Amino acid sequence: MTITADQVKQLRELTGAGMMECKKALSESGGDVEKAIDALRKAGIAKAEKRSERAVSEGLVEAYIHPGNRVGVLIEVNCETDFVARTPEFAALVRDLAMQAAAAGADYVRRDEVPAARIEREREIYAAQLVQQGKPAAMIDKIVTGKLDRFYSEVCLLEQPFIKDDKQTVQGLVQAASAKTGENIVVRRFARFRLGQE
Repeated sequence: MTITADQVKQLRELTGAGMMECKKALSESGGDVEKAIDALRKAGIAKAEKRSERAVSEGLVEAYIHPGNRVGVLIEVNCETDFVARTPEFAALVRDLAMQAAAAGADYVRRDEVPAARIEREREIYAAQLVQQGKPAAMIDKIVTGKLDRFYSEVCLLEQPFIKDDKQTVQGLVQAASAKTGENIVVRRFARFRLGQE
């Protein structure tokens, strides 16, 4: 099958990937744009994972105040170079992440930041609920693990569904940006402020 320049251009606009990568993805997917996008995303995520070891010392600190002035967020997102940090795409990513932190109410950036005591408390509550519901003892651990995964997707920013596209997690959004820029991007920290609350 012949891949046209228009198809390559369209895929480039959708993904931000290089021309040769787009052409290769289209060839391998038989011209199916959706399959090509999936292939490029998978490849980008694999590349992003390799980049995750590289140092990040540039980036932005963004302040976001939610409409109504009752919730605000300060967030720090890092990248490898000031060149990327100054791009409008990176600024838009950081703003989206700040908005996510304000709207979705995460307490932590990633799972490994959740204190062990809080995890244990949640585990005990879930197990007690399941015992009360009469679930078999052999199934309780497996069900508790599933409930803990849901708990992490509520309290950890990177595991939450992205508010602008709930088919993708915030981690997926960051990995896509990393694939597009070719740099390691890290959400370092955030602080959420709600009027009248400590």
